[in-house]
Amino acid sequence: MKDVILGLVGVGRIGVMHANNIAALNGVLNPGGINVRLRLTDVAEDHARTVAAGLGAEFLPSVEALLSSGLDGLVIATGTATHPELIKAGVDAGIPVFCEKPVALNVADAVSVLDYVRDNNGVVQIGHQRRFDAGYLEARRAFQAGELGWIHSLRAVTCDMAPPPVEFLASSGGLFRDCSVHDFDILRWLTGREIVEVYARGSNNGDPAIGEVGDVDTALALVTFDDGTVGTVSATRYNGAGHDVRLEIQGSRRSLMVGLDDKTAIASAEPGVGFPAGEPHKTFAERFDQAYRSEMEAFVELILGRRENPCTPEDAVAASRVADAAQESLATGVPVRVAQKVAS
Repeated sequence: MKDVILGLVGVGRIGVMHANNIAALNGVLNPGGINVRLRLTDVAEDHARTVAAGLGAEFLPSVEALLSSGLDGLVIATGTATHPELIKAGVDAGIPVFCEKPVALNVADAVSVLDYVRDNNGVVQIGHQRRFDAGYLEARRAFQAGELGWIHSLRAVTCDMAPPPVEFLASSGGLFRDCSVHDFDILRWLTGREIVEVYARGSNNGDPAIGEVGDVDTALALVTFDDGTVGTVSATRYNGAGHDVRLEIQGSRRSLMVGLDDKTAIASAEPGVGFPAGEPHKTFAERFDQAYRSEMEAFVELILGRRENPCTPEDAVAASRVADAAQESLATGVPVRVAQKVAS
């Protein structure tokens, strides 16, 4: 049986999720007799030791100790500001890297990371988990197979049930960078086209503290693709009905909606309609539980050479450029062209 040893940096909420998903990989990757082992570290040492003990993983006291322990791959689940140096450290160690989005705090910094990865023949997968969600995968398949015809409208929705702490929002980069970047990524991935212009508006009718740190709690962006197709991307922090992530794709032949199931956080106003009848998701972790599992499985397959990189740093930076344009439009009140290149 072959061992694949993964090192994980960061065991906050999403790091613990990745740790659990890594621990559950044994048996999933067969045939091939793959045994996945986990080593982890975090500056919150007591918490990290507890997580490691609960999963039968090994705790190491530092990133340096982790990287020198003989890893096959590195998983980065720390704060965004630490991503560039950790990505570079993994590349320097000669191992594939998985990093949660985004690559860096801003696109300019991210471009220098892209250059470093490319110049040093690094392999880096960025965590845009929606690419592994069954609904998005089916919508992409149907579009590429010609079943939808040509697309005339796209409507993407990302709604949190409740806002995160204001302290987080103060450094998140804004609603479009924090939430809608996932929609921008999936729109590019599904259509195979670039978003070239964004016109955004926002509002703040919830906690005034959100506005005080320079963010909005609800926003809408009109996006235009390079072939003239239009779409909308909306987001909110205050969707009391539940966590709601959907994508409506309307084509000349057929329409599809991703995220329309018995847990959709919406109700019909029509008499006699009982759908959806299930309990809505409360958080993104529930909504994308299987996608996160599949994403980590894909990273191990990337390490083993069984598949191509499913989300490159270039992909992630392209989505971040759209998010930057949306934030700029939100601030200026005018449409903003999306920069296709940023000098390194």
